[in-house]
Amino acid sequence: MPILFVVAGCASGLQFRDEGGSNADPAPPTELITERLISNERQEHLDLSNQNLEKLLVPNPPPYKIGGGDVLAIVVWDHPELAGNMAIPSSTDPAGAASAAPQGFVVDHLGRIQFPLAGLLTVEGLTEEQARALLTTRLAKYLARPNVTLRVQAYRSKRVYIDGEVKSPGLQAINDIPMTLVEALNRAGGLLPTADQSRIALERGQERYRINLRELVQKGVNPGLVMLAPGDVVRVHSRDESKVFVSGEVITPKALTMHDGRLTLNEALGESGGISPLSGDARQVYVVRKTPERTRVFQLDARVAGSLAMAESFELQPKDIVYVAATPLANWNRQLSLLIPGALTSAVTATNRP
Repeated sequence: MPILFVVAGCASGLQFRDEGGSNADPAPPTELITERLISNERQEHLDLSNQNLEKLLVPNPPPYKIGGGDVLAIVVWDHPELAGNMAIPSSTDPAGAASAAPQGFVVDHLGRIQFPLAGLLTVEGLTEEQARALLTTRLAKYLARPNVTLRVQAYRSKRVYIDGEVKSPGLQAINDIPMTLVEALNRAGGLLPTADQSRIALERGQERYRINLRELVQKGVNPGLVMLAPGDVVRVHSRDESKVFVSGEVITPKALTMHDGRLTLNEALGESGGISPLSGDARQVYVVRKTPERTRVFQLDARVAGSLAMAESFELQPKDIVYVAATPLANWNRQLSLLIPGALTSAVTATNRP
């Protein structure tokens, strides 16, 4: 059941109201922000950021392997009659004009090419060097010491998709240059100013990884070692998706954008002008956080010694709500003004008369 938080009557503080009646889940408990809680939160964040990225890091990437759809250029020296003259229709030319299309040998859906004298050769999954050696062995039955040159002329079998806050989102073909995360982002034109470098999502099959570029650099991990695989989907999230909402008794309630995934409670209060000196209760600074499991409510008593240091160490998360409660006197004044409009002003005016 949804839970709403309200300030009721003259009561001071954050209170919850169940919308589903008596059968609704109880209001979440309030957790005091202490050094121990901050340490636990930091460890949870560290565990989340230390998710298994080992399988993504490839220090020495293997050479490109030929796949179905690739176009191979093959030359048998001193035997021009064996040159491939088949025109491959261009994927960008609707008419399929042969004059504008590359010439070569296309790897079919079974991973094979057909070459004069050698017949059908299965080259899928082989490197250029391995495919050249295979073709040389076949041609050696008919030619004396054949000298073969084989290379991939058009890379069309493997792709990754880049989406989100990049200059040119879309498909990127994997070629002989290793397709690292940094390489893919650069091919997409680089990150936009609105990109959140702390929230880059990588989807590979049923698995999903969250990559924080800044944290990788801080840990001494080269982001250039993050190797993409065919079919990977990379999405760069926007900073606008990582906002924190500050409301209640602050000078300027507003929605704040996180700085590459980082914003502390102290920074959020500071960017909102601070706690209102007239109506804000420094003892009751709340952070409401919705998690997949439950709703959590944190409370900071800003009057306690060391509270500013704890506020600076308390890391907020996207969609957090920072709420500063009103003082009991401010609540009483507002309730009285609702019941007897202008009564307090009249009383003050009468008291000040000579």
